[in-house]
Amino acid sequence: MKITLGMIALALAWMVLAPASARGQQGSPSSPAQAAGNVASEPADDIVYKDTKYGFTFSLPKSWTGYAVVVDKWEGENREKGAPEGGPMIRIRHPGWTKENRRQDIALMIFSLAQWEAVEQGSFVFGASGVGPSEIGRNRKYVFAILPRFNPEVAGVREVELILQHGPLHPIWSK
Repeated sequence: MKITLGMIALALAWMVLAPASARGQQGSPSSPAQAAGNVASEPADDIVYKDTKYGFTFSLPKSWTGYAVVVDKWEGENREKGAPEGGPMIRIRHPGWTKENRRQDIALMIFSLAQWEAVEQGSFVFGASGVGPSEIGRNRKYVFAILPRFNPEVAGVREVELILQHGPLHPIWSK
């Protein structure tokens, strides 16, 4: 077997990164969410919300350490069925959020594949604006989406927009 320069570079990278990755997975949790097993540290100082129920991870900047997760529900009007329909929504809440000092949540709407097909066909109505959600990822069972509008009256809107620009959602299950 001929050893190439690329093989040597790959071996060196593995020798350097593997121990650092193992160190990142050890240690004590820095938040209640980490203690519950929902967050794992990444080598790049990001924190990661991991949702095994719906099969995705979501990367957050280190400034979100201690975030909260609020389980909610989205609702829309299914024109084809002539009835309201809904599904789960996971709100990732900034650790600085209080009733007196509200901040913009990252609200992840979770759709079944059939529901998302109806959204794409224009069968769903989400409020008076007529602007529906945008897909930010999917796995073999679910489509993850966000509404394209935020509450301009609360702090952190620009921060959430920046987080979303970096593709923070990663499916755990393959398509």
